[in-house]
Amino acid sequence: MASSSSSVHNKSYLYDVFLSFSGEDTRKTFVDHLYVALDQHGIRTFKDDERLEIGKKINNELLQSIEDSRVYIIVFSKKYASSSWCLSELLKIMECHNKGERFAFPVFYHVDPSEVRKQTGSVGEALANHKDKDELEVRKWREALKEAANLSGLDVSKTANGHEAKVIKLMVERVSLELRSINIGVDENLVGMEQRMQALDPYLEIGLNNVRMVGIKGVGGIGKTTLAYAIFDKLTPNFEGISCVENVREKASRLGLEKLQEQVLRDVLKDKGITVSGVYEGIKLMKTMLCGKKVLLVLDDVDQINQLEALAGNPNWFKLGSRIIITTRDEQVLIAHRVKCIHDVTMLSNKEAIRLFRRYAFREGVPTKEYEILSLEVVRYADGLPLTIKVLGSQLCGKDNREWTSTLEELKTIKFPLRKLELSYESLEEDHKKIFLDVACFLQGWYKDDAIRMLESCGFNAKYGLRVLEQKSLIVTLDGKRGGIIGMHDHLVEMGKNIVCREHPEEPNKHSRLWIQEKIAHVLASNSGSEATRCVDLKITCGIFLEGLENMKKLKCLIVNHGKHKCSHDLVSDLWNFFGMFWKHDKARQYFPNSLQYLYWDEYPHLCLPKTFEANNLVALEMRDSKIEQLWEGEKVMRKLRFLDLSYSNLRSLDLRLTPNLERCFQEAMEEG
Repeated sequence: MASSSSSVHNKSYLYDVFLSFSGEDTRKTFVDHLYVALDQHGIRTFKDDERLEIGKKINNELLQSIEDSRVYIIVFSKKYASSSWCLSELLKIMECHNKGERFAFPVFYHVDPSEVRKQTGSVGEALANHKDKDELEVRKWREALKEAANLSGLDVSKTANGHEAKVIKLMVERVSLELRSINIGVDENLVGMEQRMQALDPYLEIGLNNVRMVGIKGVGGIGKTTLAYAIFDKLTPNFEGISCVENVREKASRLGLEKLQEQVLRDVLKDKGITVSGVYEGIKLMKTMLCGKKVLLVLDDVDQINQLEALAGNPNWFKLGSRIIITTRDEQVLIAHRVKCIHDVTMLSNKEAIRLFRRYAFREGVPTKEYEILSLEVVRYADGLPLTIKVLGSQLCGKDNREWTSTLEELKTIKFPLRKLELSYESLEEDHKKIFLDVACFLQGWYKDDAIRMLESCGFNAKYGLRVLEQKSLIVTLDGKRGGIIGMHDHLVEMGKNIVCREHPEEPNKHSRLWIQEKIAHVLASNSGSEATRCVDLKITCGIFLEGLENMKKLKCLIVNHGKHKCSHDLVSDLWNFFGMFWKHDKARQYFPNSLQYLYWDEYPHLCLPKTFEANNLVALEMRDSKIEQLWEGEKVMRKLRFLDLSYSNLRSLDLRLTPNLERCFQEAMEEG
């Protein structure tokens, strides 16, 4: 089908910064303050607090953490060279630095750079303690010390008159600029992006000392978001504060506009402590706190004028030179907000579309003449939409001529772009279709590790299934902790939700998945639940009657108050107090179907699970921040339970004999205050 060729992929880094330091004389002082400052600025920093004793050998996990970091801060102190651990770290750091992809930054803390370079004074004395070490290894350490000391860095005692707080501020600023400048060139995988970015230059006019709002409009899947992010990455070094708010349309309805205002303020001012309790307060804060910063702000997928009024209400909110980039499908939203500079994103040209399709269908291989002709046909039906091209290319990758021809025949009969994407869904195995629908309806935005635990509890081979979806360009894994964050294009989310709803559009009780709160409330209140429902994702309000779950005899997954719905801790406490009587009365009517395999309930308000719940099939029970004191009144064996998370709950004790197959148990203690 195609000849193979190797391709180079940009490395995805787990950490922005790796801190190399001697814990003996800096962990609780300078390094601790530096780590906090980096963290407050949203810089992902690795700081190893569990160091082995001096003389012990560095482990492979730490070496991997160095590989997984983009910037290295080496804090040379009087005790640094006395640690073989630190010196082994330094060897690995300089090895990575010399590859040219990463950046090492030395800091001299109460030690003169010349002492490190020449290995005299306290550094020389420390090195003398390694007489028992291999001579070749010590020589490598000496070379690494000299090489690192010759790099451009900071001498704490000679910077900002030795004021450590000011030195740390300068370091954070330098690291931030370095991180922004790494890989800000256009990703070679973004076909046609360079030309589209250049087309925006006359609208942005960087360097002109005014505040400018620029709209990027176009149909879904055309590449508006990708273009905005590419511009954002390129321009960030030119601004004093930056923020990129993704999926405004979806997040505004799910989290509230005040949370998006909070994100912008925290990003731009680099202060994680900022909180916004309401939209009006957020507007006042943004007016007063952003006017002193030259800001680059991206608002992605805006669909309502009130979103712009809350997040970029007036140019005078921002310092001169600021740029606000807005992506939308609806030009009228931009016009209503008096955005004068509006750029219409064009479809990919035929040549660009072919290049993009080849990248996904042949993985950089060279197609044969036969497949070259078929490729032209497929691309013709993709309408120049990058998302459709990627999905179709991924679907056909590795398939034979018969399957290509069959797909082409189906494409010829489809008039609507969204339906063309559905061909890739139809080609999935049954379990992978179910996982796709779960992601579309619930799991987008979840940490991948958490999603895997949920899917495995429901009987899926989750890791493999998610990998298949990623290979077919139906999901992406974004950088983040706990395995990363699951992402899905809003077109694909819309398609998945339509698939769930379309057979019974007016009868939500017959849907396999329920996630819309109003529909869930209606189904539960009318007691019209059915065996068709497999998963429910809801938040608790006083209008929710859980006994309505009784008819959902085949319900596998119940998600209550997941983090994406979660209120502040204080608000939850107030609700508990306010609805205390309601909950007491409701406890007797509480009902969990015995078919449940995954039960997640954040802030569960009762002291134990209901007697009626047998939990014979339960694989995962997650009830963080709950009032639960014991799982049951009496004893009940849960033979299938594998995952248990009762962190920050009031649980008194747990008899592990009742959970013989438990694999993971999370039980972080609640702080006493």
